[in-house]
Amino acid sequence: MVRTPLTPWERQRGERFGALLRRARGERSMVEVAAAAGVSAETLRKIETGRAPTPAFFTVAALAAALGVSLDELAAACADEPAAPGAEERALTA
Repeated sequence: MVRTPLTPWERQRGERFGALLRRARGERSMVEVAAAAGVSAETLRKIETGRAPTPAFFTVAALAAALGVSLDELAAACADEPAAPGAEERALTA
């Protein structure tokens, strides 16, 4: 299977998503969060660093549950333009 190259916007969105996960993880270790989500620490590392900018839905859902962040909040924070001012900050404090 040949993957279509990602656009610059898709790469930036992946980087924003990774940064959001790092902030939501806070003081928790990568290994702890990955184990709670049922993914490998390497998978989480790739997502957080933007090397895996388009993770599978179920991976995102598992990470959201492990971090206590809703999928709606993640989607709003990673959209081209946040749905409302402060959407990214609310995703981290919810």
